[in-house]
Amino acid sequence: MESREDLKSILPYLPLLVRSSSLSWPSVAVEEALKAMAKGPDHSMVDTGEALFVAITALRRLSPCLSSEPLDPSASHGYAFFFDELMSEAESAKWFGEVVPALANLLLRFPSLLEAHYQRADYGLFNGQLKTGLRLLGSQEPGVVVLSQELIGALLGCCLFCLFPVSNRGVKHLPTINFDHLFASLFHSYNESQENKIRCIIHYFERICSDMPVGLVSFERKVLPLERHPLCISYPESKFWRNSVIPLCRVEVQNSGLIEDQSSEALEVDFANKYIGGGALRRGCVQEEIRFMINPELIAGMLFLPSMAENEAIEIIGAERFSSYTGYASSFRFSGDYVDKRDVDCFGRRKTMITAIDALCSPGMRQYKQECLLREINKAFCGFFDQSKYQQYERLFQENVYFEAHLDQKLHETASTSGDTYGGKSVNQVIINYEKNCQSLGHEDNIGIATGNWGCGAFGGDPELKTIIQWLAASQALRPFISYYTFSLEALQNLDQVTLWILSHEWTVGDLWNMLVEYSCQKYKGQTDVGFLTWLLPSLPGHDAEMSDLPNTP
Repeated sequence: MESREDLKSILPYLPLLVRSSSLSWPSVAVEEALKAMAKGPDHSMVDTGEALFVAITALRRLSPCLSSEPLDPSASHGYAFFFDELMSEAESAKWFGEVVPALANLLLRFPSLLEAHYQRADYGLFNGQLKTGLRLLGSQEPGVVVLSQELIGALLGCCLFCLFPVSNRGVKHLPTINFDHLFASLFHSYNESQENKIRCIIHYFERICSDMPVGLVSFERKVLPLERHPLCISYPESKFWRNSVIPLCRVEVQNSGLIEDQSSEALEVDFANKYIGGGALRRGCVQEEIRFMINPELIAGMLFLPSMAENEAIEIIGAERFSSYTGYASSFRFSGDYVDKRDVDCFGRRKTMITAIDALCSPGMRQYKQECLLREINKAFCGFFDQSKYQQYERLFQENVYFEAHLDQKLHETASTSGDTYGGKSVNQVIINYEKNCQSLGHEDNIGIATGNWGCGAFGGDPELKTIIQWLAASQALRPFISYYTFSLEALQNLDQVTLWILSHEWTVGDLWNMLVEYSCQKYKGQTDVGFLTWLLPSLPGHDAEMSDLPNTP
């Protein structure tokens, strides 16, 4: 085990040691303490929140790597408050009588579970082409980690018991991982949404301790290289978008409903913080944090995924949903069990695909500057694009030859419907061939994007701008559709009519990008004060209107 590079990278962030080529807890005393808890409250005396935190403190004191690291000063009060005052007597009896002993047993098996994980990783998934062992997936290092749901359960048990070392996490730009701040925040300033976040987590532990799931979850760091690399798409420049002749994909406007409830097979967008999970383990309670509460296995990624750079995204496939909920932010409430009925793929992952992309925070007027437009569209494109399919459509993208070298204005305006060719094939034919190749390789060709007002809430982005940016990115990534959840936002009330009009006139990605750039320039200079949709189609003309009838169309 000592020679494994993947283990070496993550071991400083784990509560385990390597002894005689095996993983183990740092001392026999830690194992004995866990064994006592596994025997139940009559033996361990862990029957209250206060006693649980005393046991947590003891475990940490017995671990040399943790003994000098303080927890949040209010964590002890938070654990006592939740388990001793907010939990009912029946809930408390079940928690301390059944769940805590089961979690202690799971933690006793944590070293062997991790060893088995590395043994399986050696055989390799994905046709043996990728390393999948648990490791630090550092910035600018594309890669995948695949974890069993049982191993994730053990990792989250360590979170609950605050067993992860944290003093060295800041240097690597890793987010919070232990649950001490989550419980401390409940005590600092009580609100119901914080209590209900914890209820989601507690429900997850109750579920896995009664019936451990057996699937896999994959965590991928996706990178658009800043320099050109063979066999992958590099970070696009503005001319890449300006000259693109890719047709725009279908838009499905959803004025009600939630992204996580979508029934189509789609990549679901996490409106992420650059630190994956955002405030999930603190006081945050908006889109990303809620998703991490109802799908708690997502939290495992916070252990080994440092913050995202501007050319990076994170994709997570297979996280199971355990909780139902109502409300949002301060009105968020846990509303009971959720049975996840999503199908499972050939690797044993649930077909829940989530892409985490972080928008510009508080961009103000600078979001209309071209460099910010480029940053946002490339961020979305990184999240939506599948680099593993590069070889199937490299003719569309490689070195941007198709987009940059062979287009004049006339061809650019008509490419989506003409016989325009690259390598003797039309654009549409290349796409069709790409789809056929994907099918033959076992890839799905019908996975669209399910998203909404990314970066438009607490981050303060322009929803009309972000809608168009995501549509462009999804189209350029050759996604068949984008399902857009407006959450009944007034600024997007005409989105359906505008997108249908654009599609009816067969605009390309380049056409729409150029209009967005022109609008943004005017907006930044104060030459217009209307939103993009109104600026583009000021009178929302009938379907028989010609493109030339409108003042703001190319």
